[in-house]
Amino acid sequence: MSEHRGAGYRLAVDIGGTFTDIVLEGPGGWVSGKVLTTGYAPEEGVVSGVRIVLEKAGVAADQLDFIIHGTTLATNAIIERRGARTALITTLGFRDILEFAFGQRFDQYDLELERPEPLIARPLRFEARERTAADGSVLLDLDEDGVRALARKLRGLDIVSVAVCFMHAYRNGAHERRVRDILNEEAPGLFISLSHEVCPEIREYERTSTTVANAYVQPLMATYLGKLEKSLHDLGARAPLLMIMSSGSLTSVETAQRFPIRLVESGPAGGAILARQIAIELGAARCVALDMGGTTAKIILLTDFEPRHARSMEVARAYRFLPGSGLPLRIPVIEMIEIGAGGGSIAHVDELGRIAVGPESAGSSPGPACYGLGGLLPTVTDSDLVQGKLDPDAFAGGSMRLDMRTARAAVETHVGDPTGLGWADAAAGICEIVDENMSNATRVHAADAGEEVESRVLIATGGAGPLHAARIAEKLGIATVVVPKAAGVGSAFGFLKAPIAYEAVHSQIAQLALLNAGAVNRIFDDLRAEAEKVVRLASGSRALRERRFADMRYRGQGHELAVEIPARAYEAKDGAELAEIFEAQYQKNYGRRIPNLSVEALTWTLVLTAQDEEAREIETMAEPAPSAAPVLRMTQVFDAEVGGFVEAKVISREAARPGARFEGPALVVEDQTTIWTPTSFEGRISRGGHVILQRKLNA
Repeated sequence: MSEHRGAGYRLAVDIGGTFTDIVLEGPGGWVSGKVLTTGYAPEEGVVSGVRIVLEKAGVAADQLDFIIHGTTLATNAIIERRGARTALITTLGFRDILEFAFGQRFDQYDLELERPEPLIARPLRFEARERTAADGSVLLDLDEDGVRALARKLRGLDIVSVAVCFMHAYRNGAHERRVRDILNEEAPGLFISLSHEVCPEIREYERTSTTVANAYVQPLMATYLGKLEKSLHDLGARAPLLMIMSSGSLTSVETAQRFPIRLVESGPAGGAILARQIAIELGAARCVALDMGGTTAKIILLTDFEPRHARSMEVARAYRFLPGSGLPLRIPVIEMIEIGAGGGSIAHVDELGRIAVGPESAGSSPGPACYGLGGLLPTVTDSDLVQGKLDPDAFAGGSMRLDMRTARAAVETHVGDPTGLGWADAAAGICEIVDENMSNATRVHAADAGEEVESRVLIATGGAGPLHAARIAEKLGIATVVVPKAAGVGSAFGFLKAPIAYEAVHSQIAQLALLNAGAVNRIFDDLRAEAEKVVRLASGSRALRERRFADMRYRGQGHELAVEIPARAYEAKDGAELAEIFEAQYQKNYGRRIPNLSVEALTWTLVLTAQDEEAREIETMAEPAPSAAPVLRMTQVFDAEVGGFVEAKVISREAARPGARFEGPALVVEDQTTIWTPTSFEGRISRGGHVILQRKLNA
């Protein structure tokens, strides 16, 4: 990556299912924009939006310092099965590992259980004669002639990408590397994913599933990122393009093209990063982050200012809320729950005469009925508009005009008439259902994590999140809602706060009582070199922070705990200290220790992060003197608490200065979102420019 210094401007781009959000931040503040996502060619929507934002700010493309990008394109490609024609090469006897999976039923009582279809059908799964032992020693040399014959066969099958997953390759990847060399000789031009590079971890099925998914989306993502880089260059941008990963860290576009599977939840990660920043500013240690966009809603718990992290996730679940029913991916992610509840979620009446919403979405094409692009089915956005919560002339900063008549007709025809409700009650019912869906998902997510939600602060982002946040807070018993500045483009804004970091992992079982300190030190030296090579591409000469983790368990157990361990050179005697760290965490999680059992580590992880150049400001100073928020006009809005239309104030967020206060019912409007404040809430603008809604004491 070449050196480039602009004029202090940073650009963030987030591609969602409905809108593409762009945020430009620089010496004079920030400017944002929204354009409809161009699903057929995403880079076209990005360039269009970037051009609009740069023109609005009066900034030239060559003044950008860097560009940060996040997207759910990889996720959508897996869910919609739009990836490349991919083949799998695995060890002889393991062709059906994608079918065997964990060897168990994820729901033992469902007699009509549906498993997710593998990304690679059986006819495109092939075997090679080779075998490596669990300690990395070679038991059977690779049959190179057989691999050459297989490579020639792949050429005739129109294969675009190949996943290579051999037994115990995480300990010794020599055979996988040799297969890559042969494929490049015999069938040049193939995309090739090696399991020991994509997921160098123990457990065969998860490693194979992750590598296959990487190979499946790599041609799409690598081609898209190449087109995007060229399009931005043609626009005049010379700044480096950085990618946000599912873990909330930044990496180079070169690394993203090799390992696109790490981008699966890159878009939603931006909302978590922004929520963390807001939590730190406000001193709110326990929060619920709600990011509701056009297609989905994401719910993330933050405790002690930090979102929960995980080493694995599932995509394309056959049963939305049932673990084990999806395709497992071993990648670092911010832990969240995602449901089909966005502005574009389609409402209908089910066979029992009940209102149901989602998970199907109208997306950006044809979009909600009110977009006037051909959509005829009612969505959450149509319902918000019908209830008076959206200004049809000011949606998305006035870039598109909403059609009230079409929205009302869609709601009335498809929900009002079948249920016997009027259009207003039908619209309110749609919003009540989607708000309850998000509230229930939050309760389930918190219960699974052993957490409660009532004492937390709700931080709402996304184009639709601020419209629904207060009602969701009521349902959850939460008293305080925070809508950050730039909430409507919250994920993109969060990208600008993301650290440049990389996570490297390696599996090697070690008995801590007999710790081979030299071997562990060599592992971390190699992980440090791998991580630093990536981080330096984007961080230059900035200081780096190293954190280390180990997945440990009592010997004989089937699952591990990830614990943080000291970042230093180890000696043999340090095995006792590492075991004590694990046992202390085990006791915290499960309330006990298990005596007379030895402890072992399976996987070693190193996270390398470039240190922040700027210190983050925390709102510790006194709040500004209160003043009345200026009212633009009055309007009629349906308030679910009251059960009918009420007269509500319309307040411009841009005109309301820090210290401004108002009482519900009120709408706080800005270019990229609208904040609905019900009758039972009052609001104020904080010193940092955030809108804080507080439930009235007598409500």
